[in-house]
Amino acid sequence: MKTLIAFIAIIANLLPIFGHAGEAQAADSKMDNARLETLMKSMKLDIQGDAGQWRFELEGFFAMVITDENADRMRIIVQIPDTEALDAALLLRLMQANFDSALDARYAIANGSLWSTFIHPLSPLEDTEFASGLAQAITLAATFGGSYSSGALLYQGGDSSGQIEELYRQILERSQNPDLIL
Repeated sequence: MKTLIAFIAIIANLLPIFGHAGEAQAADSKMDNARLETLMKSMKLDIQGDAGQWRFELEGFFAMVITDENADRMRIIVQIPDTEALDAALLLRLMQANFDSALDARYAIANGSLWSTFIHPLSPLEDTEFASGLAQAITLAATFGGSYSSGALLYQGGDSSGQIEELYRQILERSQNPDLIL
């Protein structure tokens, strides 16, 4: 528990310094496709695709960032490969994780595949929120079958006994220092 509390304190102190290209995001600037693409490039993500439909690989996971500027929505989706049959016990476990250890990322099912997702309104999205959402979505995918944790924190009172993952912190560090090799 002390490790968890220390980790939460570290992340709470670090998040305000993460910003686009190491600078604080301007309070009056709104996120749009152009700025989001610039942010992902500053993180040295090898993005493919067109504005509003980017895909890339990170930490061995296939990820997509999908936006709709007219609807003011953004989502990060990370495919979780090699999932066996999604039986009742596994679905129950995923719902438990969505309650207490997934934080802002969530498990979802679409077209017979399991995904880790982070969904947020586009225009108020801050650079730090994007970096955190990406880190949570990747970490949630990486911990499938283990702690089922987004890595950010674990709410008490749920059924998960998760552990904090270093991967979450590494992805956040990458948003501040794109030259960092993970």
